[in-house]
Amino acid sequence: MKKFIIPIMIIAIIVAFYEQVSTNKNVYVTVIAIAIFMFGMMQLSAKTPSKNQEKDDKDV
Repeated sequence: MKKFIIPIMIIAIIVAFYEQVSTNKNVYVTVIAIAIFMFGMMQLSAKTPSKNQEKDDKDV
């Protein structure tokens, strides 16, 4: 899954930067590209364990 998400995130950021540089800026394309990037970051960071996981286990 990671091999699929990372290239899509890179493409979305390239599209967002390209839209910012172009003369005809399309806000919708930029918003969609940023939303795709944020969704990808959410998917990748969901698998990262919390720093406080050990503290939570001790409190229970």
